[in-house]
Amino acid sequence: MELAWYALLGLFFATYLVLGGYDYGVGLLLARGATPATRRAALTAVGPFFLGNEVWLVAAVGILFGAFPLLEGELLSGFYPVVLGAVAGVVLVTAGVQLRSRPRAESARAGWDRVVVAGSTLAALAWGALLGGLLQGVPLRADGHVAGVGHLFTPFVAAAALAMLALITVHGATFLTLRLPAADVPPVARLARGLVPVALAAVAAATVLGLLSDRVRAAVARPALAVLLPFALVTALLVARAALGRGRPGMAFTASSAALALPVLLVGAALWPRVLVSTGDPGTSLTVADAAASGPTLSLLGWLALPLLPALLGFQAMCWWVFRGRTDGRAPVYW
Repeated sequence: MELAWYALLGLFFATYLVLGGYDYGVGLLLARGATPATRRAALTAVGPFFLGNEVWLVAAVGILFGAFPLLEGELLSGFYPVVLGAVAGVVLVTAGVQLRSRPRAESARAGWDRVVVAGSTLAALAWGALLGGLLQGVPLRADGHVAGVGHLFTPFVAAAALAMLALITVHGATFLTLRLPAADVPPVARLARGLVPVALAAVAAATVLGLLSDRVRAAVARPALAVLLPFALVTALLVARAALGRGRPGMAFTASSAALALPVLLVGAALWPRVLVSTGDPGTSLTVADAAASGPTLSLLGWLALPLLPALLGFQAMCWWVFRGRTDGRAPVYW
């Protein structure tokens, strides 16, 4: 039962990173000094989706609170800066996108665009730091609580945060090649292809720092898997770049989506059966079974959550069907 809920938590969070990732990626691209018309076109492309995408985060947090209360408490205390940064980033992006259309003055709209850029940057860095901090292990005291937040300020966590920022930027640019009018796609596709080497370098740097880190090596229970999954991530990025060069935005978007989901799989699979690995005494590590709620509670939550997944999937499919194609009404070439 604990494994099923652990997998469901990972599924919901990975889906949120994929769907919310292109929201933040588009937001990051607003910092490129584009014209007001270009910024408006980019936000129009993402506008129908961004509020629905955040529902997956709400669902993931609900699973965390209900099914893994001990883990929730330790994440809020031991990862407080990055959790606060992620929440602040989500709020800033939502507020910026919603409020930029209210003022008539272009300068005011540009100000809200900067809010969207700041929120997107904050959210991307924070989620990357959270995953990096989990993979690195945490200092757990004898009572099982995380000791301070100093473990977040390491080269590996910083590299993981920057890698997530790069991946999300590529994902956002790839999404725009799928949604913008065909006449506006070539420069965005060139930008997306140019960003892939940056993302590859960021992923490589995080991987090397992880291999050199005693904390990461001690925390990872399956070293072979921890090396294999970064190679899969690199492959996904290369597939995305090749698909962009061939004018196949659907394939490129699928590949960049896989690149954003893989870090969640990496962390979950590499740490299992532990979820918080102690950098000191291994005996104080928090396992998935220890972090989970009682069996009756999980069973009750299962009946409550049973209709949730098909409802979310149905809503997402409906949203993509209703707003399928480009913003000028034309269908893109998917494969």
